[in-house]
Amino acid sequence: MFRFFKRKPENAPAAAAPHESAPSNDVLPATPAASAATAPSWRDRLRGSLLGRQVSALFSSNPRLDEDLLDQLETSLLTADVGVKATAEVLDDLRKRMQAREFADAPALFAHLRRQLVAMLKPIERPLELPDAPRPFVLLVVGVNGAGKTTTIGKLAKWMKREGLDVMLAAGDTFRAAAVEQLKTWGERNQVPVIAQGGNADSASVIYDALAAAKSRGADVLIADTAGRLHTQAGLMDELAKVKRVMGKLDPSAPHETLLVIDGNTGQNALNQARQFHQAVGLSGLVVTKLDGTAKGGVVFALAREIGVPIRFVGVGEGLLDLRVFDAEEFVDGLLPSSSE
Repeated sequence: MFRFFKRKPENAPAAAAPHESAPSNDVLPATPAASAATAPSWRDRLRGSLLGRQVSALFSSNPRLDEDLLDQLETSLLTADVGVKATAEVLDDLRKRMQAREFADAPALFAHLRRQLVAMLKPIERPLELPDAPRPFVLLVVGVNGAGKTTTIGKLAKWMKREGLDVMLAAGDTFRAAAVEQLKTWGERNQVPVIAQGGNADSASVIYDALAAAKSRGADVLIADTAGRLHTQAGLMDELAKVKRVMGKLDPSAPHETLLVIDGNTGQNALNQARQFHQAVGLSGLVVTKLDGTAKGGVVFALAREIGVPIRFVGVGEGLLDLRVFDAEEFVDGLLPSSSE
């Protein structure tokens, strides 16, 4: 079984040698160019988010423990897309503890806030697993245009191939010619076969042919791209449901993972997308992209409380090393570094 999570080699040294890359949960092994000392770390990029900036600024002056502090914290959480449910849960707990005088000062409250946020994300911290059977393992990737769906597929294919898996891709986003060409480019870079058809081909037909080919070639994994028109168009959801039905003719258990890629900048729209895709095709995992310094950063907590689907990966940039296996503690630490840092 393959699990996409932080690995620690047996008998690993306490620290990597200066010319080596320290163990990490990178989706791709580090390369000299990508791990250069001048490149910002993924935690540095998370710390540039709106949530990180506002909350860190709020507690930087060790404010008084009063309702004004909680009101300002509530505003920061809501404006950073944490969501009404998650924000209310956080504030209710903090208010009760503050009234019970459990916090000696603002840093103590801040430390508890960090623990709250980690606890909120822990239930959705479940890495993607590829069992030994069935083969091929079919990963259906869905999402609206612009969320980073096709790029995410390319990065996952790269990582899986480096893990020794035999990977194939299906160019099922037939409504956008550029998506097919983009996937073909990723296939060429990774030396991974891409099954595609001519313009305006039926998406379900392409993915059916790709699954048949993957079975005949004994592939380990088939990653299928899908159409990414706006989630408000019923035709897209109907098409995705058709894709699942057609795959079932070759493998009743397929797809074995249905992964939604969403843009972390889109706030409430991201929640709406997750709800509608989940209702249409039954999501088993999420990838939240574009959580770099331009993002608000809080949508991950809203997704945890209001959707509950595991977050497999988060994206903090365009590089190959910028797609990260989701880790609740590391994510919160990236957004809100402890006062000791």
